[in-house]
Amino acid sequence: MKPVRIDERFSVCGQISPRDVGELARAGYTTVIINRPDCETFCQPKASAIASAAADAGLGCAHIPVRGQDITEQTVRTFQKTLAESAGPVLAFCASGTRSLCLWAIGEVLDGRMAEADLMRFGADRGFNLSGAVAWLTAHGH
Repeated sequence: MKPVRIDERFSVCGQISPRDVGELARAGYTTVIINRPDCETFCQPKASAIASAAADAGLGCAHIPVRGQDITEQTVRTFQKTLAESAGPVLAFCASGTRSLCLWAIGEVLDGRMAEADLMRFGADRGFNLSGAVAWLTAHGH
């Protein structure tokens, strides 16, 4: 698990396990967002196991499962609401972190805090390909 800091309140990473949650709490995260649907792959831990570990560590946890092709504006807004309501830093994860970062980036463009033209460079500078976010914005007329 290697979180990538996106801004002062938000980081992303690939799959975590329940045993990683204590380390996240010690690192100062207050909320975990799970963006993987359960059973996306055979050996991934269930969201409920991570949520239980988060509760035991005193962290908030939200399961906002999404597949890249199924992102809706409502999913983006739910993601943003979870970020806004967190008492402190949030770690969102999926298989690689890309899907979680796409949700954040789409919201930033929709709300005018980031230009769509800047997404690919922004992602690349952090080791992610945000072409999925660009494609979503194009398909939705943004």
